[in-house]
Amino acid sequence: MTPRDTWTIRSTPDAARARALLARLTADAGVPAVERVRFLADLTARLRQSLDSGGAEVVLDLPDAGAGTDGLMHVGVRPHGRPAHRYTLPCRTPVPPPSTGPADLTAQDLADALLAEDEHTATLVARLAEQEELVRLHREELHHTNQGVLALHAELENAAEAQHELLDAERAARADAEKARRLLTFLADASAAVTASLDLEDIRRRLPELLVPDYAERADIWLFDDEDALGGGDRPAAAVAAARSGRPQHAAPHPGGLPGVDDLPPSVLSPDRPLLCIPLTAPRPLGVLTLTAPGRRFDPDTAVMLMQLAGRWAVALDHARRYEQHRDVAEALQRAQLTDLPATDGLRLAARYLPATHGLNIGGDWYDAFVQPDGSVLAVIGDVTGHGLNAAVMMGQLRTALRAYAVEDDSPARILTRLHRMLCHLQPSLYATALVARFRPGDPTLVWAAAGHPPAVVRAPDATVRVLDAKPGIMLGVPMPFSYEDHTVPLPPGSTVALYTDGLVERRAHGIDPGIERLGQVMSALNSADLEDLDASADALLKPLLHDSERDDDVCLLLCHSLPAASGSAP
Repeated sequence: MTPRDTWTIRSTPDAARARALLARLTADAGVPAVERVRFLADLTARLRQSLDSGGAEVVLDLPDAGAGTDGLMHVGVRPHGRPAHRYTLPCRTPVPPPSTGPADLTAQDLADALLAEDEHTATLVARLAEQEELVRLHREELHHTNQGVLALHAELENAAEAQHELLDAERAARADAEKARRLLTFLADASAAVTASLDLEDIRRRLPELLVPDYAERADIWLFDDEDALGGGDRPAAAVAAARSGRPQHAAPHPGGLPGVDDLPPSVLSPDRPLLCIPLTAPRPLGVLTLTAPGRRFDPDTAVMLMQLAGRWAVALDHARRYEQHRDVAEALQRAQLTDLPATDGLRLAARYLPATHGLNIGGDWYDAFVQPDGSVLAVIGDVTGHGLNAAVMMGQLRTALRAYAVEDDSPARILTRLHRMLCHLQPSLYATALVARFRPGDPTLVWAAAGHPPAVVRAPDATVRVLDAKPGIMLGVPMPFSYEDHTVPLPPGSTVALYTDGLVERRAHGIDPGIERLGQVMSALNSADLEDLDASADALLKPLLHDSERDDDVCLLLCHSLPAASGSAP
């Protein structure tokens, strides 16, 4: 059990004796001096207050005597009519209980307690002196710290200023890099846009659309072989100077400072806005591109990009012109070699040739029709791989060879077999497709053979349509021996046979089969009256099949309409 004592306090002497006893007891128990002084001062105040209310009880609880470790001493003050207060003090154990109570203290004990207060005061003064010394040391340390903080603050300000300068430089570098990236991206995209087409007018139209309004307020193009500059009007003196010197010219009230550009006085045609006139050379002079600045001046980096773009645009213009010349020659050669259709009894013929409108895809497709010595008619449709002049020339050779072979043999299969051997021997890297059909007067059958060519479509007199889709032979010129086979199909009078090349029915997005099916539907929709005018029927077939097509390949169509032998010749 914890030793407990209870003392009754009714008067000032009782309070003094209890205080003196607790002062001795806490000192013997090793309560720290500061804690002891604080406790005794507060206890005195509470005991003085309790005397005004009729007294109090002081309860003392000591830790167990046998614990052998530091413990806690508890002192409670219970004033009459007021809330109790409890003190907890750290102390050593064991703490011997007081041998006497407060009432047993003598006058000498009270005198000793009074003198002991001076010791407590001295202890506090000493501690206070220590604290003052510590405060002084802390103040000095704080002063040095403040000096260091001020110096550090100055260093941080300098570092922050340097960092701001670095950040500004980084932002400027990033802005320059972003500007360069944007200009390079535009240069790449614009170059791709102007070089994607081989249509001269399309190229001339694209560049102003790309440059206005971001890089130029206006873009005028002067091509030397044009009667007038694009956009009309007088030409600025700077444009004439650029044409004569072959160097870019800048006309403005102030020097432009543009790399590789000569400065001229402001143009009378544009006194308020600078002009940049760039010669178009690839490699021969083609013209001059005149740009009106979108603002007060041209940015040097932007000007370099514009000159690069103008050079690429000039190359695209030169390629387009060469392409048009090449295309015109190929088309002229192609048309010169297309045969005139013969007029025969029992068979009407109509043909259409449409050159490709996009790309250099002219020169490979052909049709032919000629009368054999026995009166039969051979109708031929073909397509040489490749395009341009070489394909047109090769097409002429095949046409000539086929006619020569047909003189000796009227079998479509044997003619194609000999043509295949010739092509393998003379042009081992060139291939062609072909379909040969034979019409014999008075014979209601059609004999045909194909070499990798789209199948013919036959319209019967009752408007039913049949696709001659027997498996064709290999393409002409494929490096392997091959013999073609003749196929026979009934062909009553009034039937119409359509021979065509793949440009009529094939579309990249859908393939060839839907186009052949569409051709059959259009042929079936023709009536007998329509077929009386075979040329009009040919146009009627082409219109629905090509209205939504870019026509990036040649188109050949050969219509053969059989009649009774007594019907007379075709008109």
